[in-house]
Amino acid sequence: MTDPVLILTMKWGTLYGPEDVNRLARQVRRHLRRPHRFICFTDDGAGIGEGVETRPLPELRLPDGSGDTRWRKLALFNPDLGGFGGATALFLDLDLIVVDDLAPFFDLGGDFLILRDDDLFRPKPLRRVAPARDRFLHMVGNTSVFRYRIGAHSEIVETYLADPRAAAARYEHEQQMVSDILDGQGLLAYWPRGWCVSFKNDCVGRGLASYRADPRCPPGARIVLFAGSPKMAEVMAGRGGRWYRRIGNIDWLRQAWSAQ
Repeated sequence: MTDPVLILTMKWGTLYGPEDVNRLARQVRRHLRRPHRFICFTDDGAGIGEGVETRPLPELRLPDGSGDTRWRKLALFNPDLGGFGGATALFLDLDLIVVDDLAPFFDLGGDFLILRDDDLFRPKPLRRVAPARDRFLHMVGNTSVFRYRIGAHSEIVETYLADPRAAAARYEHEQQMVSDILDGQGLLAYWPRGWCVSFKNDCVGRGLASYRADPRCPPGARIVLFAGSPKMAEVMAGRGGRWYRRIGNIDWLRQAWSAQ
């Protein structure tokens, strides 16, 4: 029998609640037929339902005097990570919606696969005035959706812990650091464009086009993400529209979001 694959997510603080975890777990069960374990690392497991394994948040052992916990996701690169060392895992943020089969995320070859951050946004021509910076940003992955072997890249968290202030001075956030280190090792690879799409930029029409048609799911999309504004909670609450962007009917997205 094939060993179950791992789906990981994280919840801390009050921005997301237990139902966000339960909802994502239901989406995964609907769209991943192969055996899997859904694991949530959290500081509060109350209300998280059956079918989700809760584990304490992995520790990020910051040096004395450093209270910066914004990069908490780096703890996913701890060598053992709750006894799962050596297992292959797909990490999913809580603010996304699974709309199609997740199996290809495990079938695709590669050591470390991630969503290219630029794939979620429209082109930014002004970045070309700084070619080196443009190349760097085009390389950066988005850690909302990535697959890795647990414990295989502990140098990422070790590099950060060696000098958190230097890391914060060099990188804007954790995904830049993760991407830079793995790219330097020749290990960074990306999901095929179109598997992970932006709700605002790929599903909603631009400008007047949003008034002529409702949002649609692009062919081939497997995960819908909410990069920038509006956020998932806004859209699901019927908000997020602007005078220049109508949201319209999203029944297809609500059905995927509330998967049973």
